Amino acid sequence: MLTLEPGRWLAAGGLLAGYAGLCWHCLRAARGRVRSARQTTVGTVLLAYASQSGQAHELARQAAADLSEAGLPTICLPLARIDLALLQASRQALFVVSTYGEGDAPDNAAVFEDRYLNSPADLSALDYGLLALGDSYYAQFCAFGRRLDAWLQRSGARPVFERIEVDRMAPVALARWQHCLASFGGLSAAKTSAALDAPLQHWCLCSSRLLNAGSAGWPVYQVELQAVDGDGAPRPLPEWEPGDLLDLFPPGEGARPRTYTIASLPASGVVQLLVREVRGDDGRPGCMSALLGSAAQIGMRFAGRLRANPGFRLGENAARPLILIGNGTGLAGLLAHLRWRAQRGKRRNWLIFGERQAAFDRLCGEELDDLAARGLLAHCDRVFSRDPPAGEYVQHRLERVADTVREWVADGAAIYVCGNAVGMAPAVHETLERLLGADGLSHLVTEGRYRRDVY
Repeated sequence: MLTLEPGRWLAAGGLLAGYAGLCWHCLRAARGRVRSARQTTVGTVLLAYASQSGQAHELARQAAADLSEAGLPTICLPLARIDLALLQASRQALFVVSTYGEGDAPDNAAVFEDRYLNSPADLSALDYGLLALGDSYYAQFCAFGRRLDAWLQRSGARPVFERIEVDRMAPVALARWQHCLASFGGLSAAKTSAALDAPLQHWCLCSSRLLNAGSAGWPVYQVELQAVDGDGAPRPLPEWEPGDLLDLFPPGEGARPRTYTIASLPASGVVQLLVREVRGDDGRPGCMSALLGSAAQIGMRFAGRLRANPGFRLGENAARPLILIGNGTGLAGLLAHLRWRAQRGKRRNWLIFGERQAAFDRLCGEELDDLAARGLLAHCDRVFSRDPPAGEYVQHRLERVADTVREWVADGAAIYVCGNAVGMAPAVHETLERLLGADGLSHLVTEGRYRRDVY
């Protein structure tokens, strides 16, 4: 018969007591979180957003500020930080959600969709309104907003106004949102902000340089613009962060801007873009890409607006190793991060970048070579899809270096993807899911360590 000495009995008892105490502490903490959610949402509007390029985030932030100023407490959170318990504890909620690509949820809503939208819940105590942002260029216009709205209604939540769909930030639809926001919860006298009403700035084209002469692909130009006043005199640049965007309006073409990811830093004195000249079905170049490329006239002025893109900024990843993945003009967003980190001597940067032909498409090749030579680019994997024998895409290179990708991620690396939303981004996403596991990639999304600027 096995016996224990008294000292060992005491030690075992202490261990069990400690474990019981830990369990009790966890139980109390869990109950406390539920109570906290209920207390937070009593009389409070929950404002949830799903944003890919920052527009939904900005609209939600403005709405939260307006409602709070009108005396209605509001909490503003991305869908990634909202769970079913919080929704069930809420009585009023507003959703501002975008759709990107062919009907996909933004990255900060993908986990929420996978977790909840496949089956209804009990949200019978919730009144809500929903603003869906989209682009009618895509067949699945506002598809994620529609899926979320359908799930809310299946779950018993009550819409206080009909879903508002906005095509490319159309002013008429946004004005309707402002009207509904003002009256939401009986706040007919609420003061509401004009959506994204930052003043337009003047921009002067300083240079436009062809980067890929002889390429089988459409021309890519490195474009630089200077901030000017209304009379054309230079003025100080507004501030921005790596990952941010510039909306430019074609002269005399209504209110729809073209959006570009900024490649430069404010200290450079210019806004630098990478612009691929696009062609229509008839072979004619697109208006804006031609004005910045083959038909560029130095000194030409444009109206434009800098726009924050929180989902692609460095944020808490500034000190982490970075894996930067992209193709084509997506190099612009990756360059901004590389330049920022190079200025600060941060060396754990890995670029995996794809283009067509090595002989013609080594975009910004001298700068990348220099960063690598100075030890500021630990790995520089450039792949080319049209080179013999079979070509290579960035997702193929990821497969080849899978073990190193896993090592970097285990060491805390963040992954940034910039470029084509139709071919490259989905293929890279599927590859990362295979390499890291679906749960592993979802964990990176939740931690903000997987960020995409795709278009």
